Amino acid sequence: MIDQIREIRARAKREERPEDYVATWKEYEPFKGKKRSFVLVLRTHGCFWFYHSGCSMCGYFSDTNPTPVSGKNIITQVEKARKFYSGEEVVKIYNSGSFLDPNEIDPDTQVKIIESFPEAERIIIETRPEFINEDNLDRLGDFKERLMIAIGLESSNDNVLKYSINKGFTSLLYLERASMAKNKGFSIKTYILLKPPFLTEHQAIEDSINSAIFSSNVSDIISLNPVNVQNFTLVERLWNEGYYRPPWLWSVVEVLKRTSNLKKVVSFPTAPGSLRGAHNCKGCDDYIIRAIEDFSFEQDPEIIENLPECECKKKWEKIINFEKLSFTTIGDQ
Repeated sequence: MIDQIREIRARAKREERPEDYVATWKEYEPFKGKKRSFVLVLRTHGCFWFYHSGCSMCGYFSDTNPTPVSGKNIITQVEKARKFYSGEEVVKIYNSGSFLDPNEIDPDTQVKIIESFPEAERIIIETRPEFINEDNLDRLGDFKERLMIAIGLESSNDNVLKYSINKGFTSLLYLERASMAKNKGFSIKTYILLKPPFLTEHQAIEDSINSAIFSSNVSDIISLNPVNVQNFTLVERLWNEGYYRPPWLWSVVEVLKRTSNLKKVVSFPTAPGSLRGAHNCKGCDDYIIRAIEDFSFEQDPEIIENLPECECKKKWEKIINFEKLSFTTIGDQ
């Protein structure tokens, strides 16, 4: 799989951007109910794992810079982004990699970025667990009451992490580093992936549920992310050749139902209702997507318990029941 991913990535092209380019938009975040959120995507050198091989479903490298980006340039991006900031309670800082990777964003610049948003009640950054360590946590300790560290665990099953996602770390490393940050007073957000390649729909549902339970003790919030088909990825190749279908929205609902007791699992699918994103049929996509979003903000199981029936649900149920009988469970870790 690694060789296939590398071959696909070798043909990929990055988007050409001005030196001070920064993407921003506004949305809502499940924080103290439903709060306004300001999102900025910094253009950095990107995830170090991409330069090794990368994950099977991730195409975010297209918005990264082919050469390292200086701290000065990154701060210029932040200053430009600030012009669009209107005091939103939540600020989400993405950089298509790891915020805490010193080779992507140097330590002094990390601090300056967070200091740029003193009004925010919560600031969310993303990182791989490798970069959560005592030095990084101590340096950002003054911000721990406002700072949430988001980690892409994806799956608690090491076979899935290795052979389906090519994630490059183990579930135990995630647990160790997330616990370290949690014990130092930081909030933790964990990303769980629904239906990485080579899993059946039934296996994907069970894996997401197990992963949510596994990560629940160290997570303040768990984000269930259904796979969407991104450009120049192994998932896209499989999809183009008819070997992959993004998850059903009914599967998203099933995972949310069966983890609703955790009171912390949310889902905001990317490109829902499209062929590249989680979808059912055109007859029910819209109201199912709305129900998933409403549940994610309100955490009221009744929102997803008695959804209107649709003919496509019978097809989904047949697929799940067939897979239960015909396919073995995912191998032991």
